[in-house]
Amino acid sequence: MLSGFMSAFRTPDLRKKLLFTLGIIAIYRLGVAIPTPGVDYGAVQQCINVTGGTEGAFAILNLFTGGALQNLSIFALGIMPYITASIIVQLLRVLIPRFETLYREGADGQAKLTQYTRYITIGFAVLQSASYVTLARTGQFFPGCTFEIVPDDSWSRIAVMILTMTAGTVLIMWLGERITERGVGNGMSLMIFTSIAAGFPAVFGVVYAAGWGTLFAFSLVTLAVIAGVVFVEQSQRRIPVQYAKRVVGRRTLGGSSTYIPLKINMAGVIPVIFAASLLSLPSVILQFSGDNPADWAVWLRDNVADATSPIHIGLYILLIVFFAYFYTAITFNPEEVADNMKKYGGFIPGIRPGKPTADFLDYVLSRITAAGSLYLAVVALVPTVMFAVLGLSQSIPLGGTSVLILVGVGLDTVKRIESQLEQRHYEGFLK
Repeated sequence: MLSGFMSAFRTPDLRKKLLFTLGIIAIYRLGVAIPTPGVDYGAVQQCINVTGGTEGAFAILNLFTGGALQNLSIFALGIMPYITASIIVQLLRVLIPRFETLYREGADGQAKLTQYTRYITIGFAVLQSASYVTLARTGQFFPGCTFEIVPDDSWSRIAVMILTMTAGTVLIMWLGERITERGVGNGMSLMIFTSIAAGFPAVFGVVYAAGWGTLFAFSLVTLAVIAGVVFVEQSQRRIPVQYAKRVVGRRTLGGSSTYIPLKINMAGVIPVIFAASLLSLPSVILQFSGDNPADWAVWLRDNVADATSPIHIGLYILLIVFFAYFYTAITFNPEEVADNMKKYGGFIPGIRPGKPTADFLDYVLSRITAAGSLYLAVVALVPTVMFAVLGLSQSIPLGGTSVLILVGVGLDTVKRIESQLEQRHYEGFLK
């Protein structure tokens, strides 16, 4: 792998792409440290020292922003509004025929969908920034901290803060698109990868404080989870496809054999994100319940918001399985694949073209999705169980979602670099 990196930097055009990507990431990390105008940065740091930082749902969001949310910086929202908008646009393809038509039109139609995604991103950014500014003004962003984070709560100052955070999200979105166009890898994914990786030293610092034995056990389990994620993410169910020979003029076309690669985890990390987002709502609601919560709020806190409760774990597993099937059904249409195969003279050996092929693909997809959803549930729950066994705080913002994103983005980026190296006759990273 080291020789592959050396070969990548010896190639002039690939070296420019790598340096451009690293430069954009450096700009992004610089913006994370710049506070939003109107925020008392000293008071924020004092609140972090008093309360230990953000908790619950905000701790997970802070991990995805690389610490920007906790510091209320200009990049406090991170890239999550764009990710949420992208997922919503994909879901709307099922409900709005116009979106499905644009998706089928090719590059021009997908460019319009990307534009719609940007508009929705701005809307989400305005709503989220207004919510965070309101929580900071009322003292609920850091519960238990009496320092005044926003000294000037005039409407003009609040408008500037909301506008700055929204502009920060738009800038991150633009930087991510530049990486995708002129750099290496998917820009949005690399932004999240960088944010999560930036929080790892603090996590290992907390674990190290618990002792060498705890650190060794934590590292061993983490490496085992990473190895399992790599193994499953690389696994495929290959369905053979044979194309019949056709004579067009004096040429003979077709007659080749290929396969349809169906990944064990077709939905990626989306089901875990959806499930975690829904289960984080009770924690957000409890922050507004006050010091003397009602009986229903107490039950919600002890049974749903608590990550170690059996009800929380059961709901987490059910939501992951549901969203795995739901998202897979949206992104992979067996009938469409069967129609395209029939149109170009392709067939699965032993299966008749048309509806029998679609039924067979749907049957195979349902079986591998069952295994993939259970795999996601296990990976998502391993950190919770590990923290409970090692006696660590459940507020440590490190979960299966983080591991899945880090490994998935890392594998995708390495494959992209390797493919470009192979075009230049290098062996690449994976020999």
